[in-house]
Amino acid sequence: MNDKIADLRKSYERAELDESAAHHDPVAQFRQWFDEALAAQLPEPNAMTVATVGPDGRPSTRVVLIKGFDERGIVWYTNYHSRKGRELAANPYAALQFHWVELERVVRIEGRVEKVSEAESDTYYRSRPLDSRLGAWASPQSEVIPSRAVLVANAAKYGAKFGLNPPRPPHWGGFRLVPDCWEFWQGRKSRLHDRLRYRLQDGRWIRERLAP
Repeated sequence: MNDKIADLRKSYERAELDESAAHHDPVAQFRQWFDEALAAQLPEPNAMTVATVGPDGRPSTRVVLIKGFDERGIVWYTNYHSRKGRELAANPYAALQFHWVELERVVRIEGRVEKVSEAESDTYYRSRPLDSRLGAWASPQSEVIPSRAVLVANAAKYGAKFGLNPPRPPHWGGFRLVPDCWEFWQGRKSRLHDRLRYRLQDGRWIRERLAP
């Protein structure tokens, strides 16, 4: 089967990304594409890959869910003691990627990462289902555990301890990536794809086309 991988092909012909139709503000452009992904009822259009780099220079990626965005940046929530949390503490820069396969689109975002305020983390934590709130206590994310039974036992322990109102764990909260670079990729025929990059320069966004 592996000898057939190199033969896999797809022609991208759904849409185009032209400067005359693209927004000058990357947040507005992202909002338009995100809304179109929602309208298309794609499976988990809010899923994004987060790439970080450890102190040893080794990159790592994982898929998380975006929980909000505005002019300040892109927000997601996690365990601050996880691998990504530790890596961001040592090197507070990351790259994000959305891949909306059905729309033949990719969005890449780069920038500095900061923690959201405790008030923001508290508000979002309270909005989560009870099982998810207890899960934030039960899982020592990225640590080695002997079996799944540890997670189940932890969830039961914290459920008994906190009941219906568990507080937000101090090690759990939000990150916000503050972009200084956006790239919007639209697949096109003959591999002549459209790529528009927005980079921050002297407080304003410079839009430019990249060769595919």
